[in-house]
Amino acid sequence: MNKKIILSHYRNASEKDWKNWRWQFQNRVTSIKELAGMTGRLMPRPENLHRVLSSYPMAITPYFLSLIETNNENNPLALQCIPDEKEVSVSSHCSDDPLNEDCSMPVPKMIQRYPDRVLAIVTQTCATYCRHCNRKRFWKKKETSTLKSRLGKMVQYVADSPGIREVILSGGDPLTYDDDQMEMILSSFAAIPHLEVLRVGSRMPAVLPMRITKELCRILKRYRPLWFNTQFNHPSEITPDAERACNMLQEAGIPVSNQSVLLKGVNDNEDIMRRLLYRLQKISVRPYYLFHCEPVKGCGHLRTEMVAGLKMMEKLRKNCSGLAMPQYVADLPGRSGKVPILALSGSLENDLRKHQDEAVNYMTDNIEVEILLFEDRPIGISLPNFVELIVTEAEPWAKGDTVSGATKPVKVQTGATILVPTFVSEGEKIRIDTRTGEYLTRVKG
Repeated sequence: MNKKIILSHYRNASEKDWKNWRWQFQNRVTSIKELAGMTGRLMPRPENLHRVLSSYPMAITPYFLSLIETNNENNPLALQCIPDEKEVSVSSHCSDDPLNEDCSMPVPKMIQRYPDRVLAIVTQTCATYCRHCNRKRFWKKKETSTLKSRLGKMVQYVADSPGIREVILSGGDPLTYDDDQMEMILSSFAAIPHLEVLRVGSRMPAVLPMRITKELCRILKRYRPLWFNTQFNHPSEITPDAERACNMLQEAGIPVSNQSVLLKGVNDNEDIMRRLLYRLQKISVRPYYLFHCEPVKGCGHLRTEMVAGLKMMEKLRKNCSGLAMPQYVADLPGRSGKVPILALSGSLENDLRKHQDEAVNYMTDNIEVEILLFEDRPIGISLPNFVELIVTEAEPWAKGDTVSGATKPVKVQTGATILVPTFVSEGEKIRIDTRTGEYLTRVKG
C-alpha cells in the first residue's frame, strides 16, 4: 500500500511525521472502519470482526500497514495484523496461557522457567498487535500499578536471587516506552552485582523501525553485554528502513538475532522461508529460532502441522546455508522449555523408531517412565537408567566353564535377549543398564 495514500488520511501529516516513531505510535490504526477506509478493503462480516476486537484489540502502525498489498486478501503481512473471525471460532485444544506462564511468576509479571534467567513483562502494549501472539490474554487487561512499582518488585526479586544471571525485557514490547523509561528499566537491573547479561525482545525493527534512533542505541550501548532479539516472519518485512534499524543496533555493538514463528499462509513454504533466512543473513541478523506456533486461544487458524514444518526444514537443510538456519523448536510448558524439533532423514527416522522400539525390551508392569508430550501426543520416552528383570530362559552353566569374560545369551521376562556372564541361571534377577542394554550384576532376593 502506498505511503502517500496512508498519509493523506491524516490531517496535515508530513514526511517528517512519517519518520517520527511517536507519530507512528500515536496514529496506529485501531478500528475496522478506519482500516477499511484506508485500505479500500471490503471487510467481510464486520459484525463478526467487532466481536473479535472485543476480545483481541487491533493496532497497526501506518508503516506496517504500508507494506500490505491490499489487492491480496491473503497477504502474509495482513494475516499477521488484521483481525480474523477465526480468532474466536477456532480454539480447539487451545489455551489462553499454554505455557503456564501465570503459574511461573514469583512476583507479578516476572516469569521464571529456568534457574539462571527470568523474563520481565515490563509492559502489555505493542506497536502492532500480532494475531499469533502467545500473550493475547493481556491485550484487554489494564495495568493496575505503575511501572515504577512493578519494576521495584522485579528488581528486588532478581537482587535476592544470586542464581539469576540474565534478565530478558519483554512484554508487550518494551520499546513502546520512551528513552527515559527504557534507561530507568535498564539501569535498575544493571545495578544488580551478580547480573551478567541483559536481553531486549522487540518487534520494532519489523513493525516500527523508526523507533531505533541514535539516542536509543547510545542508551543500549551503555548496558552491554546486551542482546537484541526481534521477529521478522516474512521477507517483505525486511525493508530498507528495517535494515537501517538493525544496522544501527549492530554498529552500537548490539548483536541482533531473529525469532520467527511458523505461520500458516505466511511462511510455511520452503521458498518463502529460504528468502526470509537469506535476507536476514544478508543484513547480518542471526536466524536464531523458528518457533512452532503455540496452541494459544485465538491463534489456532495460523497453526501448521508439525509434520509440515519438519518436511520444510529438511528441504531447507539440504539447500540452505548453515549460517542461515534457525533451530526449529516447540516451546513446552513449565521447565521443559524449548524442545528442538529435528528434521529427520529416512535413516534417522528409522534409527529413532528403532530406539523407541527397544524401550519395550525393558518395560514391565508398574515400571515408571517419563513420556514427553506435545499437543497431547507422545513424542519421546525416557526409561529409568537401570531396571531389574528375571531371566526366563538360560543355558545351564557348566562347572568347568571358567573362561574369564565369557558370556552367553539369555532371555528375560520382557522377551528381550541379553548377554550375561555364563554363571547366570534361569530364574535369577539381573540388573540392566537401559542406556546400553548391558548386564550389570545379579540381584539377590
